Amino acid sequence: MATYFLGVDGGGTNCRIRLADENLVTLADANGGRSNLQIEGGDPAYRSITEGTREVFAKAGIDFSETANTFACFGMAGGRLPSAREAFGKREWPFARVTVYDDIDIARAGAHGGGDGGVIIVGTGSAAMALVDGKRHQAGGWGFHIGDQMSGAILGRELVRRSVEAGDGLRPGSPLTDATVARLGGTLDAVMDWSFQDRRPADYGALVPMIMDYFEQGDAVARDLIDLELSEIDTYVAWFKARHVTKMAAVGGFGTRLYPMMEQRYGDFIVRPQHEPLHGAVILAAQTKSA
Repeated sequence: MATYFLGVDGGGTNCRIRLADENLVTLADANGGRSNLQIEGGDPAYRSITEGTREVFAKAGIDFSETANTFACFGMAGGRLPSAREAFGKREWPFARVTVYDDIDIARAGAHGGGDGGVIIVGTGSAAMALVDGKRHQAGGWGFHIGDQMSGAILGRELVRRSVEAGDGLRPGSPLTDATVARLGGTLDAVMDWSFQDRRPADYGALVPMIMDYFEQGDAVARDLIDLELSEIDTYVAWFKARHVTKMAAVGGFGTRLYPMMEQRYGDFIVRPQHEPLHGAVILAAQTKSA
């Protein structure tokens, strides 16, 4: 009897589903809709995974009844709360076993091939997690309003703040601050109006590519912002090392762009991810079967 492993990388706007064989070879991938466990009590996530599971089995040419021989692992946005993970895992699933993790767990498993190590997510949001000798450590991930210190959203918000202050003459400006004001309406009044239009973290995070572009051109404000970003990462590196973590990987679009600087700054402590988070979910599904 064949055994299969199904991994899910459930994000706030979409989810990805992967079916693999007993050797962790990918058989098929599928995509679903938004999958944050905090959205509508997890109902959209349940629909996305249910529909995506049918699609991925059909793509692989495997009868859906084989879900009974499939071990599933879901790495879910909004899964930091144990109560949310537990409730989602208790839903009606067709699998032999279901394990629900926070999305950072599958990032860690993918980055280190299922082994020990730390990972930071540096994208629109940010968080950190490590596994050391079977013990799990987690920090950050508390969201834009009270956390996400390493995130693109926080750095983008800081850029807007500094741009307005530069316009007021409170601090030196630069071509980057001028470009920011121009992008957000052309005047400080327009920037304020923009900021009051129910802005989400992604709106601020969208400014990060501009920060990086101006940083590469030697812009002084961009340099200060990247120094600030690296200082926030320093805090997490120290946190990891205090917990005897020996290697750290970074995932997320912003983190990927920072890799050359992190490699120079942290040496062998920073490593490139072995696999993407989706495959990390498959690895954890296999480990769950073996547990």
